[in-house]
Amino acid sequence: MLEPLITINNFDTQIFYLINLNMQNPVFDFIMPLISQVGYFSFWIIISILIFIFGGEKGRKVAVLSILALITGYFLTEILKFIVARPRPFDVLGGVRVLAPIGDYSWPSGHSVASFTVATIIGKEYGLIYFIIFIIFAGLVAFSRVYNGVHYPSDVISGALIGILIGLVFLRYKNEIMNGFKGLENKLKKKI
Repeated sequence: MLEPLITINNFDTQIFYLINLNMQNPVFDFIMPLISQVGYFSFWIIISILIFIFGGEKGRKVAVLSILALITGYFLTEILKFIVARPRPFDVLGGVRVLAPIGDYSWPSGHSVASFTVATIIGKEYGLIYFIIFIIFAGLVAFSRVYNGVHYPSDVISGALIGILIGLVFLRYKNEIMNGFKGLENKLKKKI
């Protein structure tokens, strides 16, 4: 009964080692930790604020959706990490190269959740070119997390799927969300 799970785990570990050890090179060793840095929730919040400021009416809507979706993704990720409590690869595997040490648990990848959440929202709202650019960038963030030794491939794949799902849910209900946001904004204006 556990054999399929053991097989999946072994495959996950093999792919992890393939990326973390066999693909190592000085260029990736320099670039991948930098790419990981821009996968943080805070980076995407800053991008959303810039879109809010410089993106006109549409940009403000996209920014509000992105920020609310990022907050949702952040809390969901933290809850899942606490429940699942999967150790990071460098905590349980031998010979792991760690280029960006980090604490807590491994599943799911918060960087992937954040990157794919915003990539989905911006891509769907601004069109195919933006979608392609942001999805490629989100994919690089996810890849960097494995290369840096802090996540298994299944962590970043599931993080990507969670992020895409969160983005799609927020897009599906964007009118309701924006109406609620405008109502809150109007109430605050009356009090001021």
